[in-house]
Amino acid sequence: MTKPDYVLFDKDTTAIIFGNQQAAVQRMLHFDYLAGRDKPSVAAIVNPSGGRKGLMKVFYGKDEILLPTYNKLRAAVKNHPDTDVVINFASFRSAYDVSVEALNYPSIKTVAIIAEGIPERQTRQLIALRKKLGKWIIGPATVGGFVAGGFKIGNAGGALSNLLMSKLYRPGSVGFVSKSGGMLNEMANMIALNSDGVYEGIAIGGDKYPGSTLVEHLQRYEANPEIKMMVVLGEVGGDDEYEIVDAIKDGRFKKPLVAWVTGTCAKVFPSEVQFGHAGAMARGEAETADAKNAALKEAGAYVPDSYNDFDKLIGKVYEDLKAKGIIEEKEEVTPREIPVDYDPGTMRRTTNIISTISDDRGDELLYAGIPISEVIRDGYSAGDVISLLWFKKRLPKYVTEFLELTLMITADHGPCVSGAHNAIVTAMAGKDITASVAAGVLTIGPRFGGAIDGAAKYFKDALERGLTPRQFVDEMKAKNINIPGIGHRVKSVHNPDMRVNLLEEWAFANLPKHKLLDFALEVEKITTAKKNNLILNVDGCIGIVFVDIMHSTGIYTEAEIDDIIDSGTLNGLFVLGRTIGMIGHFLDQKRLHSGLYRHPWDEVLYTLPSETEVLEYFDTGKKR
Repeated sequence: MTKPDYVLFDKDTTAIIFGNQQAAVQRMLHFDYLAGRDKPSVAAIVNPSGGRKGLMKVFYGKDEILLPTYNKLRAAVKNHPDTDVVINFASFRSAYDVSVEALNYPSIKTVAIIAEGIPERQTRQLIALRKKLGKWIIGPATVGGFVAGGFKIGNAGGALSNLLMSKLYRPGSVGFVSKSGGMLNEMANMIALNSDGVYEGIAIGGDKYPGSTLVEHLQRYEANPEIKMMVVLGEVGGDDEYEIVDAIKDGRFKKPLVAWVTGTCAKVFPSEVQFGHAGAMARGEAETADAKNAALKEAGAYVPDSYNDFDKLIGKVYEDLKAKGIIEEKEEVTPREIPVDYDPGTMRRTTNIISTISDDRGDELLYAGIPISEVIRDGYSAGDVISLLWFKKRLPKYVTEFLELTLMITADHGPCVSGAHNAIVTAMAGKDITASVAAGVLTIGPRFGGAIDGAAKYFKDALERGLTPRQFVDEMKAKNINIPGIGHRVKSVHNPDMRVNLLEEWAFANLPKHKLLDFALEVEKITTAKKNNLILNVDGCIGIVFVDIMHSTGIYTEAEIDDIIDSGTLNGLFVLGRTIGMIGHFLDQKRLHSGLYRHPWDEVLYTLPSETEVLEYFDTGKKR
């Protein structure tokens, strides 16, 4: 249904918010819920620095809802063709370009420009454009406006308490317009105390050249049958109020108009006064507040003797209209109740995520309580950082050396192992570094690199239960479980794995006791007697030596060591280390400009069934 020209906003109006203004969005939704709207007034948010399309989580009453976000205004407009308002929170540096773009979309009827400081030349260009296109601008330098019980722009109307006191959850009979956004909120409350409240309130903004003028909005109010009286709050400087004088004199305004121009105190100052707004300075006698008030009163507007009498005069005009039957007493409505927002000072709430290793809320990032500046300046190693983020302690130097040794040893094992192979093939398919590395990492498991935790767990349990190496091997065989950490496809007793030798040398040189490694080497003697490639492999050696290290620190109980193993910490060492190599293989393929990989036919055994075997049940369901 097409809205009349005098209606900018109603209960069905929706807006696109330009800027990541979650607080303003939430205030709009609080108003919507309070007013009993059927749907939220915010259709979408444009966050120009926010990447691709996403979602903003906000409250509508007690329920959380998701609003779509875009990084381009054109995408938001395209996806929300029924939305006709853009609320532009862009800074003064980009507000002009955003506003021009918004005005040029056929579906957009009104643009509210919040920013202050837009150059006057640009504002005049915007005004010319909006008039040419037959559209509206509210602002710049404005808080916006509202239609009571229907729609509000951003933070207009003030806090929730003011929305309630001003009865903005339902329409009244008064149309109000001012330059000041702060006074918009104040006047809404004053009008509600002296009448049935505001129907619509607009703050045009304090710049010298507002996008739309006081008289233009009063003309809309004059045409709107729901508005029975009008209130305007002008200010010293400019000649906008004289346009109102002319409109009263030539009969364009027939509804009662209560007016006041602020700045009458300027005459007590010894020199020219510049008030808060850019346009609030008299440049001659005619622009003074006293001259404007006198002209408005002479033309037929209701003008009080001072601002202190403004509220009383509004009340008198309202009561006169009621007495004449022009305004009928409205039935009061009860607004929907907004749930109280979370206040950390007075309430408790359940958190969603727990973090015990890092905190980025303060002046600088903390790793397990240690400021990042200290980590860097005190020469923490990569192993120290792992110890902080994985174990929440700065472990002894020999422990962090082992962590780094593990990373170096597990970083790569050539292009033929499954992880590197997958990373290479994915890179050759043209995928990016994340996809290629992920393809390789996802192969890590029980058969490739994932035996570190298992080796630590099974060997530790056997030693704690007092099993001999022979009893351990026999028990695992009886359970039909391959011993984690034992066996290699290529390496054997006669072709030893140098990586295992290096780990063993480190353990013998740095650990006073290495009971679990000693136990594992005795198990290796038994398994290699059966088959010479059933050696202690690198995964098993890492897990077993790490348990010996945990024991040597004297920091951890047996239960705590079990928790470290069960949580996947040791497999994490392999994932972290091997990722280094997978990244290397990805970069290697990109440098080589490798093409798409196709596996050779002669390396595939093709054993398909015959056509007769495939079709033997096809005709009747019975074998031919």
